[in-house]
Amino acid sequence: MSFKAVLECAPVSYVRDQLGTDLCNLLDLIEGGVAEDAKLRAVAAGAIDAEKLIAGHDTREAFLTYLPASKQAELAHRLGNDDGQDPAAYLKSAKWTVHQRQELLEFLGFTVDRVPTPAIRPAGEYEPSYGLFPHQRDAAARVRDHLYDGIRRVVLHLPTGVGKTRTGMNLICDHLRQHEPALVVWLAHGQELLEQAAAEFGRAWSKLGNRPVDLVRLWGGESSDLAEVNDGLLVLGVEKAVSAAKRDEMFLRRLAAKSNLVVFDEAHQIIAPTYQRVVEDLTINPRASLLGLTATPGRTWAEIAKDEQLSSFFFRQKVMLRIDGYANPVTALIDQGYLSRPTMRTVASETGLHLTDSDRRLLATSFDIPADIVTKLASDEQWNLQVVRTALDLVKRHHRILVFAASVDHCRLIAAVLSALGLDAAFVTGESAPRHRTQVINRFKSGSPRPMVLCNYGVLTTGFDAPAASAAIIARPTKSLVLYSQMVGRVIRGPKAGGTPECEIVTVVDPELPGFGDVAEAFINWEDVWEAA
Repeated sequence: MSFKAVLECAPVSYVRDQLGTDLCNLLDLIEGGVAEDAKLRAVAAGAIDAEKLIAGHDTREAFLTYLPASKQAELAHRLGNDDGQDPAAYLKSAKWTVHQRQELLEFLGFTVDRVPTPAIRPAGEYEPSYGLFPHQRDAAARVRDHLYDGIRRVVLHLPTGVGKTRTGMNLICDHLRQHEPALVVWLAHGQELLEQAAAEFGRAWSKLGNRPVDLVRLWGGESSDLAEVNDGLLVLGVEKAVSAAKRDEMFLRRLAAKSNLVVFDEAHQIIAPTYQRVVEDLTINPRASLLGLTATPGRTWAEIAKDEQLSSFFFRQKVMLRIDGYANPVTALIDQGYLSRPTMRTVASETGLHLTDSDRRLLATSFDIPADIVTKLASDEQWNLQVVRTALDLVKRHHRILVFAASVDHCRLIAAVLSALGLDAAFVTGESAPRHRTQVINRFKSGSPRPMVLCNYGVLTTGFDAPAASAAIIARPTKSLVLYSQMVGRVIRGPKAGGTPECEIVTVVDPELPGFGDVAEAFINWEDVWEAA
């Protein structure tokens, strides 16, 4: 029996309670009164977090009461009630282990990931044909000059959408061909970046490789036994590296003895103390090389000391695109069709935020907008109404639209309201099950002619590639130029890179909060701290 069907059996008062006040009020506001029961039920299955609902004892018990008696009996039998116990009593007294909760989710029609991804996948030998654009080849050649001579540390600074990962994989394949056997370590934070790297290496080596090598995926629950791995690419989550080193203090040193090239994706994160220690241990050999990849070679917008620290870590060695006739390579890439030409605008929303003097002081001194201020904004009806109106406007002109929400709950709320208004809207967050996330993203990337809006929080700012996306709504206020640039970069891929000629980026702003607005200027924001002293 599907989750949606169970909610159809529940009273509307229960549905309203589970949807929450913010979502119900917004639907009421859009409907110009009290939203009809049918409208509430239409969005309930998508807006209510089933996994969270069944995780709690009281919420699970209440939910199960709305299962028909025959379905309670079927579920109880599935969970192991073979002794004829009353099904309702059995479900109430069950221990509800992780396995049983997974069984319940599957019973309700959800797909549950149970089998871990294999840790090692052979890449094999194929015909080489994995090319680079001229500006990428020039940048790669200058990176090589730094990697194998002198300090052996360098940052490759390419705008989002210009093939940072592809260029990095070309460099890795060159390294593997020239050093046999050789193990390259790719470090990154977050499942999307790690999965993207593993998939991209498979494509790259299948075209450029000269022998079978290992592709090792090491993050999350994967085993850290690398005794037999000596040749290929290890895609390593930095959190996994930290935890493995805590369990075995020689883990990173043994890995360093096997590898002489480390690549750190999103290199602006590298000066976090725990990450820095990982990199230092992996490059302890003076012959080891370190390549950082980033579209934003700075940690902050205003704290120059942090940016100086990042620059110093790489000894101020950074390779940026050079394009004749242009002072700013982003402008050139837009003119030449590698990047989409952006239309950037802001939409103001008069909210009930009303910052206090204390809020203003905190805002002025914080690295980013404090969480409690963002939470207030995300629950403001007028703010959310403006986000919804912006999506309804963009869907008239765009086939695929990304919404960057302010929180997990905000993400679900916006997707639910857009669905209630008849749009194809879905959401993904860091809490989404991997398979759900994959299914939603694949649908967003598909060639379906129906316009689709994908709301997300915390998962699509990096490691996400959807060239057909041509519009973005920035509904996540931030002081972080890094984060803002990453969000904007998701829709800026141009026609020569498989994207669109033009894109539209709308930032929904509260007049009291800071913001940004120029993607070309953002790219060169940190140049002064990388200039030689």
